[in-house]
Amino acid sequence: MELHGKNLIGYRVSAEGSASISAFNPALSAPLTPAFYEATSSEIAAAGDLAAAAAESFRDRPAADAAAFLDRIAEELSALGDPLLDRFTAETGLPRERAAGELARTTGQLRMFASLAREGSWVDARIDHALPDRKPLPKPDLRRMLVPLGPVAVFGASNFPLAFSVAGGDTASAFAARNPVVCKAHPAHPGTSEMAARAILAAARACSLPDGVFSLIHGADPAVSLALVRHPAIRAVGFTGSLRAGRALFDAASQRPDPIFVYAEMGSVNPIFILPGALAERSDAIADGLRQSVNASTGQMCTCPGLVFASAAAPFAARLRDLFRQSTPATMLHPGILRSYESGLARLQSVSGVASTASTLDPDSARTQARPTLLEAGLDEFLAHPELGEEVFGPSTLLVHCDSPAGFEAAARRLEGSLTATIHGTPADLESHRSLVSLLAARAGRILFNGFPTGVEVCPSMNHGGPYPATTDSKFTSVGTAAILRFARPVCFQNFPQSALPVELRDGNPAQIWRTVDGRFTHEE
Repeated sequence: MELHGKNLIGYRVSAEGSASISAFNPALSAPLTPAFYEATSSEIAAAGDLAAAAAESFRDRPAADAAAFLDRIAEELSALGDPLLDRFTAETGLPRERAAGELARTTGQLRMFASLAREGSWVDARIDHALPDRKPLPKPDLRRMLVPLGPVAVFGASNFPLAFSVAGGDTASAFAARNPVVCKAHPAHPGTSEMAARAILAAARACSLPDGVFSLIHGADPAVSLALVRHPAIRAVGFTGSLRAGRALFDAASQRPDPIFVYAEMGSVNPIFILPGALAERSDAIADGLRQSVNASTGQMCTCPGLVFASAAAPFAARLRDLFRQSTPATMLHPGILRSYESGLARLQSVSGVASTASTLDPDSARTQARPTLLEAGLDEFLAHPELGEEVFGPSTLLVHCDSPAGFEAAARRLEGSLTATIHGTPADLESHRSLVSLLAARAGRILFNGFPTGVEVCPSMNHGGPYPATTDSKFTSVGTAAILRFARPVCFQNFPQSALPVELRDGNPAQIWRTVDGRFTHEE
């Protein structure tokens, strides 16, 4: 596939603005061609207007049509093969194995949402039949279900060019609920984004879906993102990225004449608590696993463990220091992320009482490499300096020496909202630190026992969310089938004739879905 660098406004290719966005190979410090066109205000408006028109017909299509569309997108993406993987690795510096794994994850979640749409019970249909003879007042016939919300704006993530970007989970869940999508490509991987977008549009044509069911715009200027969020047709936003950018989108959406919600996943420190029994049993294994988790993808995962609290940690700390000294510098996604990583490290290293152990191998600046670094502090320093609890995006972690249940609890109370929290321990540890689990459940969306947070399984029971600042709404997930609930809303139909009801709410259950009928959850007619 030869890239053209233009915006895709529905089925139309458009290049009204300047070709001012250039991708960059961070492993080679070399620019990539072609240049990509920044979307103009008229192109953004056209994409939003087309999405609004498409929403009127897409929402009335059978659920099977959305399922077929998602399956076809997976086929089109897979068919791109080596050229897609080559562009992915060139734009990110990530290894080819990671690119292939992420493509498999992306096509897998597209098919997962296709199955969800095809089965149909996600609409949460509820029926209460009329009781005309009820006294003192008759009861009306009431039927409620979730319906499509409307056009969704999706923002590509820098660290997952496929799984959290153009054809990622936000787009898949929006399509499964039969909503059009307008996606803004991340400027760090515009080529990968164009290839994925063209696969989506090929699938839309093959499925005879309306023009405007999907559009892709490019933009490095924040004004492009804000204009998209402010378009009156947009009903919700899916975002994965930094706290600063996510909050800017959230604020813009809140200030619209008709406020909408931004479902922003903004990363977190993902604290790990290592209790005494676990250290006594397997200190070296925990240290090895922690080093691998911190350095996975050069620390550029939203679930990277950035804080570790350990009890009786002297041998454990010594082992960790050795492992970080031996760690190999690796390429970050682009120079801007590397600069942010280095400035974040410097900020924490400047705090009194913080010690630092870094890789003894020098990073290659020509390959945009970051140096893995272990920071250490005592509990008193951590409690006295709130900045030590802030995320540093990259291959580093802060080990806090913490030697009592009361100390662990004090640390947990200081934590901000996080995507994950982890406990390494034994059954006896959990008994003696019982309140720690409750404290962490109030601050994280996923709690792990004897594991590491990197690696998010894509399945119905996964929750990838958490209290602010990890996300803007802790009630929702951006991974797993429950992600569809962000892009739907309930509607109740009162006293409607059968012929005018959605098929999911009709007597006889023609859709063959699970429903709550007169208070009973049933698959029966």
